[in-house]
Amino acid sequence: MGPTAVGKSELALNLAQLFPLEIISADSRQIYRYMDIATGKPTIAERESVPHHLIDIVDPDEDFSLAMYHELALKAIDNVHKRGTLPLLVGGSGLYVWSLIEGWTIPQVTPDRERRRILEARATQEGSNTLHQELQAVDPVAAAKISPRNTRRIIRALEIYRATGRRPSDQQGKRQPRFCAMIIGLTRERQELYGRIDSRVDHMVEAGLVDEVQHLLRRGYSFSLPSMSGIGYRQMGQFLQGEMTLSQATDRMKVETHRLARHQHTWFRLGDKRITWLDAGDEAEVSKVNTVRDMIESFASRPSAD
Repeated sequence: MGPTAVGKSELALNLAQLFPLEIISADSRQIYRYMDIATGKPTIAERESVPHHLIDIVDPDEDFSLAMYHELALKAIDNVHKRGTLPLLVGGSGLYVWSLIEGWTIPQVTPDRERRRILEARATQEGSNTLHQELQAVDPVAAAKISPRNTRRIIRALEIYRATGRRPSDQQGKRQPRFCAMIIGLTRERQELYGRIDSRVDHMVEAGLVDEVQHLLRRGYSFSLPSMSGIGYRQMGQFLQGEMTLSQATDRMKVETHRLARHQHTWFRLGDKRITWLDAGDEAEVSKVNTVRDMIESFASRPSAD
């Protein structure tokens, strides 16, 4: 785990050369088909060399929830175990990661597209703070855990409440996971990480991000979809709609990705004793792979009862 662009995928692919493992994505954007460049998906060659799971599983206009991810990921982990290989969870989506590691129980409420459309329209007109206040009135515990700016999570909580008549916080809990986990966190010095982010954004634009967004539009996927609100697609959409220049859109992508990296650091706290943090700096590549190799060998050799 760790922030975007820190080097998680590179390390995972290096480890796949040393161990029989399969990669399970914990990325909330890589689930979408046709959205490859801005989501930073592994290449076709990389996916052919190492089995990957939970990538390209829904179309951009299909509903998807944490509960759906959780169920699919647990099935993938079980199947990898049955094949006698190691499941390696890789990603920066904190909700996805912790829901599995901490054994969350998640309300199985099917997304209601019409209700979401109404709430999204209200959020646009009245501001997400208004919806957050509504959630606070019915479920202050859930509201306290969700930022007033996180419109999507606020809407999902209200959706669960209105569908079940019960507070979302009363339907959530934790139970002992049916597997044990070794948690490795990658970190870099902030300016070095920002430099990697900026280089990656430039590469995305050079690799044809504008064309990818145009291709999505031709397929009928509009910018009103949650999938199209992701970093890269939103900014390139603003460029295509004449709201900013390509240079401005690229710069905005960089700024938003810097902000995302800071937000991810709040999910994966350096002080969390469960996480073994490693410097992912380029100069530490060889020692980092060797360190993780030794950790995995020790972890995998433990009796299952541990």
